[in-house]
Amino acid sequence: MNPATDLTLVPTNGKRADLAPPSLDRAREFARQSKAENTLRGYRADWRDFCAWCELNGQRPLPASPEAVAAYIAGCAGRLKVGSIQRRLNAIAEAHKAVGLDSPTAAGIVRNTLKGIRRTLGTAAVQKAPALTADIRAMVERADAGLIGARDRAIVLLGFAGAFRRAEIVGLDAADLGFGRDGLTVTLQRSKTDQEGAGRNVGIPYGSNPDTCPVRTLQTWLEQAGIADGAVFRSLNRHGRVQPGRLSPADVARVVKKLAQRAGLDAARYAGHSLRAGHATSAAASGASERSIMNQTGHRSVQMVRRYIREGNLFRENSGGRLGL
Repeated sequence: MNPATDLTLVPTNGKRADLAPPSLDRAREFARQSKAENTLRGYRADWRDFCAWCELNGQRPLPASPEAVAAYIAGCAGRLKVGSIQRRLNAIAEAHKAVGLDSPTAAGIVRNTLKGIRRTLGTAAVQKAPALTADIRAMVERADAGLIGARDRAIVLLGFAGAFRRAEIVGLDAADLGFGRDGLTVTLQRSKTDQEGAGRNVGIPYGSNPDTCPVRTLQTWLEQAGIADGAVFRSLNRHGRVQPGRLSPADVARVVKKLAQRAGLDAARYAGHSLRAGHATSAAASGASERSIMNQTGHRSVQMVRRYIREGNLFRENSGGRLGL
């Protein structure tokens, strides 16, 4: 068995069978599909790091002792954020679960060590700045000419209007788009909160200004790029020709940063998530209800949406403005 590369083993005896019946192979495959590939990729990297630490410190990674896990995360505290440490613990737990062993991460010494790390380092996540409506207008105005500009404008405006995640934007196919009288219906086949692929529809109304209308801008990109099927957002070669492969989520972040810098914003504070956060914050500032924002973003947690709403209402509903100063 090589626990450093496979976290979805089914056998519980700690050994990997050389020959497995077809049904066991299928079970392993279904186990792999139970989590998103990005999650598994992160777990594998985290598990490899723990195995390397164990080897260096003369500890067994599987089964690992609670004391070893506590010492490991204590060492991580000086170089990783709390969220990353929690993911390391998740990877260790998954590796033990995969071979039918109790996870050492549930032990009191591990829980208390993590609690101490949280109290010492704090748990506030460093969030990218939301791109508000005025920011989006400025970014779109400074997009390149030609095909690349048409694509970048469509990415920014569609991502902002739909409150989409980066992976949702680049995962779109032409078949997922339905243009109608009232606007565009986008069918998300799968998303971060819909790993089972139930799908959901998101409505994108026409904008009042043709230059910043997400529906018309997307239509322009599709027509100019000659895209009738397959991936909606694609790369261009150095000659400006559209390529068949779809963009990656990281490409969305690069587009946002590029246009944010051109708009005079601090590019380091902006990334792909700025479009989604900006939608929620701008909508809240304009008086949109919690329910309507959640319908668009697909958030299941009202607490997360309320954080955006608090930011959007920071000055609109501020008692300090009623003090007569």
